[in-house]
Amino acid sequence: MATRSHASLLSLLDITVPIVQAPMAGVSSPAMAAAVSNQGGLGSLGVGAMTATKAREAIRQFRALSNGSLNVNVFVHQPARGDAQKQAAWLKRLNPEFERADAKPPEALHEIYTSFLVDDDMLATLREEKPRVVSFHFGVPRAAQIDALRRAGIVLLASATNVQEALALEAAGIDVIVAQGYEAGGHRGVFDPDAEDSRLGTFALTRLLARKTKVPVIASGGIMDGAGIAAALALGAGAAQLGTAFVGTDESLADTGYRRALFSDSAHHTTMTRVISGRPARCLANAFTQWGADVPDEAIPAYPITYDAGKALNAAGKAAGMPGYGAQWAGQGAPLARAMSAHALMQVLKNELEQALS
Repeated sequence: MATRSHASLLSLLDITVPIVQAPMAGVSSPAMAAAVSNQGGLGSLGVGAMTATKAREAIRQFRALSNGSLNVNVFVHQPARGDAQKQAAWLKRLNPEFERADAKPPEALHEIYTSFLVDDDMLATLREEKPRVVSFHFGVPRAAQIDALRRAGIVLLASATNVQEALALEAAGIDVIVAQGYEAGGHRGVFDPDAEDSRLGTFALTRLLARKTKVPVIASGGIMDGAGIAAALALGAGAAQLGTAFVGTDESLADTGYRRALFSDSAHHTTMTRVISGRPARCLANAFTQWGADVPDEAIPAYPITYDAGKALNAAGKAAGMPGYGAQWAGQGAPLARAMSAHALMQVLKNELEQALS
């Protein structure tokens, strides 16, 4: 199914199909990852929001279901710098939304996730569990972390949103670069969320990185079917990463409100927002994104401190029957989402890709 130019990447990842299921924290599950890997693709787990203990449990749950390759994704953002005054102002700004849900905002906000940059327990867990792949989002790991994982025989992937980020990753010793286009759902992988974003689309970025870097490239963003995968391969990618395509599958951890929104008109109106988590992320149009449309970036606390408030508001909204405050991440290809099992979706994708390449 892969052309000769893609065979080396498939061999490196130990997969037979050039399909990577995106590691969506809070959405991807061991069952989803196993279904993808059992069909020859690269199943993924997003553990950036987990402790090392929870990550180990998820990896072992995957292994109970599959002998295939696994990608474990971590966040390498700069640890948050708290600003008590800004955080208090943020809670005050959100208070009317909590009141709509007949709830009160938290008294204070906290850094709810530990960056992999300072998480020695997670590093130790990954070295011990030895997934085939470890991938990084939001930046470049420390040199010592890269060396430790490589010595454990782990293949390293990382996201880039422009050529400069890709070259930095290549220089750091990353094996494969994920070209994340502006169409992609979920968090932008930008290294500096406050820097100017060139907003390169998936296909332009994929072609640039295929020409400008010496390592394999995986295209990511807006790809939902076999025709999209084939187009990415034609532009020089060795594989395609799909996230939103798997949100509506049976094995997804997306809740009922998220699924309902994905298969509604909201799918045609995704928007980039920072108000949910503190970092730019593409979300289905909902009450939270509408509220945040006019909020200036400088008013928003650091990631993931802002996410502490976002999760509290989502919980309050769900309890009140108002699901529109969730982190309903989705890419611009969302209207093409299909409701079926991950196993069935992989079969459909492989058939579509074979037809597109024939």
